[in-house]
Amino acid sequence: MEAVYAPDRPTSQHAEVFKVASRSHVTSVAGAIAGVIRGHGRVELQAIGAGAVNQATKAIAIARNYLAEDGLDVVSIPTFATVSVADQERTAVTLIVEPR
Repeated sequence: MEAVYAPDRPTSQHAEVFKVASRSHVTSVAGAIAGVIRGHGRVELQAIGAGAVNQATKAIAIARNYLAEDGLDVVSIPTFATVSVADQERTAVTLIVEPR
């Protein structure tokens, strides 16, 4: 997965989709998560591989701190998804982040 983090496509539930890589900067991803939660209320992170899932998880933890300053509490819901990368199907961990 080449993208560090980038808004992709809204899902049927109007969530921004960020693709997180193992080399993603967690504070940048956290800021993007917080911004989307403040503006739209829901974001989805897609990560392939242990390193990417680690970065996504840390970004969510940091975003929770950012949002707590605004009186917002968020939860994350992990799921699996099949995504196409370079014409190959891969299993991704999808983390849906939304207000509690």
